[in-house]
Amino acid sequence: MNFLELKVPPVVVVLVTALAMWLVALFLPSGAVVLPARILFAVILAILGPVTSILGVVAFRRARTTVNPTKPEATSSLVTSGVYMLTRNPMYLGFLLILSGWAVFLANLAVFPLLPIFVFYMNRFQIQPEEKALTTLFGQGFVRYTYSVRRWI
Repeated sequence: MNFLELKVPPVVVVLVTALAMWLVALFLPSGAVVLPARILFAVILAILGPVTSILGVVAFRRARTTVNPTKPEATSSLVTSGVYMLTRNPMYLGFLLILSGWAVFLANLAVFPLLPIFVFYMNRFQIQPEEKALTTLFGQGFVRYTYSVRRWI
């Protein structure tokens, strides 16, 4: 399964997951539920998601390092400030928040299991290979960072 490591851009994974969620909701209408204030919660998550991701991108840009998730070996500096003091993966956390908002909007219990599947995929095929590259590049500095800041939240 190593052939999937760092191969599929995370945005594509998000889009595929969102499409899968929509198809599940469409073909399993029996999973539909009434969620009070679902639009409000969906909008809040839909706003928090991009904001979280953008804060991660801005921190990378300020540090003048790559935001290309398929080339972690091109990273020129270890970013540990700003939103990176709260989560090691704000861009991916932002994607998860967006997908969570989509799940709330769809209001179908059958779509919610796709969220942990997304997290599993991202952990295994994106984050773990990235962390391996960052450990090679930044050694104990990165390892210490992983002990003080959680992967997601």
